[in-house]
Amino acid sequence: MLGRIRSITFALLLVSGTNAFAHGMVSFPSLGGKASGYLADAEGKGRHPGLIVIQEWWGLNDWIRQQADRYAKAGYVALAPDLYRGKSTADPNVAHELMRGLPQDRAIADMKAAFDYLSKRKDVDPKRIGVIGWCMGGGYALDLTLAEPRIAATVINYGHLMADPASIAKIHSPILGNFGANDQGIPPADVRAFDAALKKDGKSSDIKIYEGAGHAFMNPNNKGGYVKAAAEDAQSRIDAFLAKTLKPA
Repeated sequence: MLGRIRSITFALLLVSGTNAFAHGMVSFPSLGGKASGYLADAEGKGRHPGLIVIQEWWGLNDWIRQQADRYAKAGYVALAPDLYRGKSTADPNVAHELMRGLPQDRAIADMKAAFDYLSKRKDVDPKRIGVIGWCMGGGYALDLTLAEPRIAATVINYGHLMADPASIAKIHSPILGNFGANDQGIPPADVRAFDAALKKDGKSSDIKIYEGAGHAFMNPNNKGGYVKAAAEDAQSRIDAFLAKTLKPA
C-alpha cells in the first residue's frame, strides 16, 4: 500500500510540473510488454543528465533506491530498472537463483528500454545519459554499454568483465571501474586484462583495484565486506567522473 501511495504521489508531482525532488515507480515498454523501474527526478528546470542505476543480485531494494535518490539530488534524473520484475531478497541463496534465472537478453532489453524512456523525457538531455552498476549490475552496466552506443559514461563497480577485442571495440563511452584486490569472483588478473584491452584499443578508462577490499566493498549492508575508506574513495571517483562526463562545463 505504501509503495502504491508513493507512486500516486509521484505521478501527481509529474503532472503538476513541480520541480521538487520526486521519486517513485514508472513503467515503460519492453519486448512487446511492460517493464518498470524506480525513477528519482532531479530538481530544477531545464534538461538534466540521465543515469541508469543497475541493481546488485539482491534486486531492486532499498539500497539501490537510495543510490538513485542520491544521484537525483546531485542533479541526475536516475532510473533503476527492475530487472527481476518485482522480485527481491536479502537471502544470498535466493539472490543467486534469481541472478541465474534472469534471461540476459531480457535484462539487456529492459535496460535499453530504460535508456529510451529517459532519452524521451523533456527534462533529460539524451546525449548525456550514463549507466552505473554494482556486483551483478556492474556486469550489466558493461553489457548495456556494448548494446547501446548512445551511453555517454559507464561506471562498473566489481562487475564481471570481458576483454575480447570484438567486445572492446563496441565500447564508445569512457569507463570508470572500481574493484577489490581480494574479490574471488572478479580476480585482479581479469581486471588488469580488461584495462589493458581498453588501453590497447584507445578507449578512455580509469580502473582502480583496492588493496584489502573484496567483493561488494561499497555497500554498508555487506557487514563482512564493507570497507569504508575504499568505499568513500570509490564514491569520490564516481562523483568526479560523472560530473566530468555527463554535466556541462
